[in-house]
Amino acid sequence: MARPSQYPLELRRRAVRMVAEVRPDYDTEWAAMKAVAAKLGIGTTETLRKWVRQGEIDAGARPGTTTEESAQIKAMKKEIAELKRANEILKAAASFFAAELDRPHTRS
Repeated sequence: MARPSQYPLELRRRAVRMVAEVRPDYDTEWAAMKAVAAKLGIGTTETLRKWVRQGEIDAGARPGTTTEESAQIKAMKKEIAELKRANEILKAAASFFAAELDRPHTRS
């Protein structure tokens, strides 16, 4: 599971916008990313590159799983795990009650 980003969402969005704005001023996209990362104090250029790629996916310009889809998948996985746990509890309870019904009872 990915850990939460140490960078605020607004900084990430701003950095992605800046890369798009300054890209024509540089020979390569990587050079533009490197300059923006340094200017905004982002730890590594690779971090910014991932943000830019995810932004492209979210905008539909690149194939991949969008941020929204990732959140939905994560929520569904959590729900499935909870349902599996509940199902195991119900199976154990049903087994217990079946055993109780099969057990001979004595009258006092």
